[in-house]
Amino acid sequence: MLNIALPKGRLGDKVYALFSSIGFECLSMNEDNRKLVFESPEKNVRYLLVKPSDVAIYVERGAADIGVVGKDILLETQPDVYELLDLKLGKCSLAVAAKNGWTDDISIPLRVATKYPNVAANYFTSQNRQIEIIKLNGSIELAPILGLSDVIFDIVETGTTLRENNLSVYSTVVQSSARLIANKSRYQFKADIINEICRQLKTKI
Repeated sequence: MLNIALPKGRLGDKVYALFSSIGFECLSMNEDNRKLVFESPEKNVRYLLVKPSDVAIYVERGAADIGVVGKDILLETQPDVYELLDLKLGKCSLAVAAKNGWTDDISIPLRVATKYPNVAANYFTSQNRQIEIIKLNGSIELAPILGLSDVIFDIVETGTTLRENNLSVYSTVVQSSARLIANKSRYQFKADIINEICRQLKTKI
């Protein structure tokens, strides 16, 4: 049975619809319940619904054969997995944003609030900018508003949240979207089915 880790939420729903469209449907996925594991013996597939930031861990450690995770998470956590395919879903960007009218004072370290300390550190190092990372897990936009940070380094989709909080993007660092990943050892044993899934998915995206 092929174990597939899907991120909970809207992205997971879209990814499941994609897998279903190539013949990997699981009828119990449509039931209104709180189950986290769904099996279809007929299709020889098992879906695992996990927190988006945990998908790569499940795949890397072999609890799932393949999974779908945002490129932003792959960049931040650097899991030891194969990145097989860009599904072109959940498109967004990692960007630096600050209060409208903000100007950088390069004579002092830049205070950066972010959920992505590793990606942020790599980016600002490449810019030769000295920084202080402030690791936050949510409501990143509050940090510059309350003076906790000078800028934020975060995911931007539509930019609506930034605009509503009088913030602007100052630089877009990298584009992100949902990626199909595979456990390296499981891939060796299930290469035929995984490669076939990739081939069929390419016709849908």
